Amino acid sequence: MGVSLRFPIRARTRQRSSFGGVHASVVAALVIFGLMVSTWVVSVVFTDASLVDLAWGVGFVVVAWAMRLTSEGDPALQNLLVALATVWGVRLSTYLAIRNLGHGEDRRYARMRRRWGSRFWLVSLFTVFLLQGAVMWVVSLPLQLGQSEPDAGIGLLAVVGAGVWSFGMFFEVVGDWQLRRFKNDPSNDGKILATGLWGWTRHPNYFGDACVWFGLALVASEIRGWAALISLISPVVMSFFLVGVSGKAMLERDLIRRRPDYAAYVASVPGFVPRPPRRTG
Repeated sequence: MGVSLRFPIRARTRQRSSFGGVHASVVAALVIFGLMVSTWVVSVVFTDASLVDLAWGVGFVVVAWAMRLTSEGDPALQNLLVALATVWGVRLSTYLAIRNLGHGEDRRYARMRRRWGSRFWLVSLFTVFLLQGAVMWVVSLPLQLGQSEPDAGIGLLAVVGAGVWSFGMFFEVVGDWQLRRFKNDPSNDGKILATGLWGWTRHPNYFGDACVWFGLALVASEIRGWAALISLISPVVMSFFLVGVSGKAMLERDLIRRRPDYAAYVASVPGFVPRPPRRTG
């Protein structure tokens, strides 16, 4: 009798877990869609598509908490994922708000506005806000799936993942702080920051960002199985965009065009993965 009672219970747990992953992904999609459309409306009112950058970090916080409130996952693993995502997202959006608000629309979106003219208000919904929303949905897979498995828990993968997340946060936070301090010094006007973490990699903040999401994917991998493998798509996609699309590649094209001496910096400092500075003399 004891054996016959155990198997149905375990089977129901697996079925609920599988459905939970689908349910979490649907909820995340709806939450992200609502956030991005709302931010788009505000951007049209204020004629500033740069607001999408502020919604980026906040969006992952909203997704993490929406999953926590609607998914039947392991509470300890859920709390860890929510805490890590909240610290990262709030820090990023706060930093960008302090840096960007009051300085006009980012040149990337200003160029798009000039190109599309009077149609930009509608074009931006699809090419800026909903496109970033789709990327957000993919990148947030660890937050979705990692909170949908009730039989998971905090083990070695979660501990290692939290360590990788901490390493990434160090590079991201310290890199942003060093750059802000450098730019706030009038004597550095027109110069290129090549000391501190910026002497190890040309983009310590982007490298840190990638590490954060590899860490979150490792934490979510405590759920094991196919869902854990799908979660690993997140940091791969994030790294792809950071290196080849909207991050490093776009920024460096602009810097090389505006600052001829940036080419020498490119030749001497790694583009993404850090390396100790070369000794001179």
